[in-house]
Amino acid sequence: MADNHQTKPGPLYKPYENLVQIEILGKTVEVPEGNILLRAFQFLASEDVAQGRFCWNEDCQYCRVSYHTGDESQTRVALACKLVVKEGMHITQAADEIRYCLRSQGLWKKAGT
Repeated sequence: MADNHQTKPGPLYKPYENLVQIEILGKTVEVPEGNILLRAFQFLASEDVAQGRFCWNEDCQYCRVSYHTGDESQTRVALACKLVVKEGMHITQAADEIRYCLRSQGLWKKAGT
């Protein structure tokens, strides 16, 4: 885990003190705790996610992910605009729009390839 990072309340992220480790499509990254997953993606690739075709309110479904929270937990499907990041979360599948927006993180591959 990274050093403590305190932020002031702002328009993008809820205040956080720590970065937590999550795994996105096999790659471990650190993102702000207590924020929604789509904001965590924006933390990793701010301009690309900002320009993505996301509605941020459940309508578009472009932020759909499959995830689990540990080795023995059940895989679930959720929308990244509603799912809060938790330490140890594993994103096992992500919509094409997410993968495209995270291409700078080396996560762009078409589904099924």
